[in-house]
Amino acid sequence: MDLDDVDEQLVGALQRDGRASYESLARLVGLSRSSTQARVRRLLDEAGVAVIGAIHPSVLGLRQLGHVIVEADGPAAPVADAVAALPETSFVTTTAGRFALTAELRSADQDAFAAGLARVQAVAGTRSVQVMTYRQIWKDPYFPPGPLPGPGALDGFEVDGADRALLERLRVDGRASFADLAGVSGLSPGATRARVLRLLEAGAVHVGALVRLHPVGPVHTVGFAVTVRGAVEPLAREVVELDEVDSFATGMGWCNGIGTIRAGTPGAAFEALERLRALPGVRTVEAWAHLRAVKEEHDLARPVTS
Repeated sequence: MDLDDVDEQLVGALQRDGRASYESLARLVGLSRSSTQARVRRLLDEAGVAVIGAIHPSVLGLRQLGHVIVEADGPAAPVADAVAALPETSFVTTTAGRFALTAELRSADQDAFAAGLARVQAVAGTRSVQVMTYRQIWKDPYFPPGPLPGPGALDGFEVDGADRALLERLRVDGRASFADLAGVSGLSPGATRARVLRLLEAGAVHVGALVRLHPVGPVHTVGFAVTVRGAVEPLAREVVELDEVDSFATGMGWCNGIGTIRAGTPGAAFEALERLRALPGVRTVEAWAHLRAVKEEHDLARPVTS
C-alpha cells in the first residue's frame, strides 16, 4: 500500500497522540470524519500501522537497555534466529551493510544485561559483537516521549491492579474505548478515563502509532550510528528534530548514538542521512538498511510489574 500526503499526515498525528479523535484528525487533514475514519482503518489493516500504548521501561521492570550489532561467519539467518530466541532481545533484524544483524536488549539491570550480551556472543556463527548501552532514550515510538534517562524510574509513581489491567489493554489496542477499558479495569467509565489520563500525564504510557518493519512495505528503514565531537546532548536534540528520525538513543560503547530513519523512498532516506551528516558536532555516521524483522516484540512480551 502506497501512502499519500494525507496518510503521512495521519500517521504523524497518531504518532503524537494515538487517541486523537476522528474529529480532530479530520480537521487536520481537511476531510470528513467518515473519510478520515476510513483512512485510519486502511492504515491499520493494510499499511502495517499499529496504535499501541508504549509503556515506560520501569513499569516493565526494565532498567538497562542497549543495542548490539553482530558480524557473522557465514549465513546471517541462523544467527539471527538464535539471537531472537534469547529472552533479553526485544528487536532483531537482518541488515544490508557491514553487519549481519542488529538487536536491542532490554534487561532488569546491568548484571542481567551483561548475561544477555554473553549469550549473544556465544551464538554459533557470531564473529564479533559491538554494543552501546543506553543512557538516554531521546525518541522511540515504543516509549513515552523522551529524553528518558537511563531509562530510570518514574519518581513516586506506582501502579495498582486497575492500572496494570489498563496498561495491558492499551499495549494491544491504544485506541480502545473508555467503555472497553472500563470492562477490563473493573472501574466505572468515568473513573477509567481519569486513570488513563493519569497514566498518560505521568508518562507511564504513551499511546502512539508505529509502522512495523516489513520487507515489501512502503517505508524504507535505515539504521545509523553516530560518533560526535564533544558533548552528545546538544547534537541529540538536533537529531530528533529531523522528521525522518523515528528513534534515537545515546549511550556508551562503540558509538555515541544509535537511531533509525524511516522514509518513503531510498532518495528520501539518503537526504535524511545527508542532513544528519551535516549537523554540527557529527564526526562520523555509519548506516545500514534493515531487511527483515526476525523479532519485533519490544514491550509486548513483558508483564506489567507492580
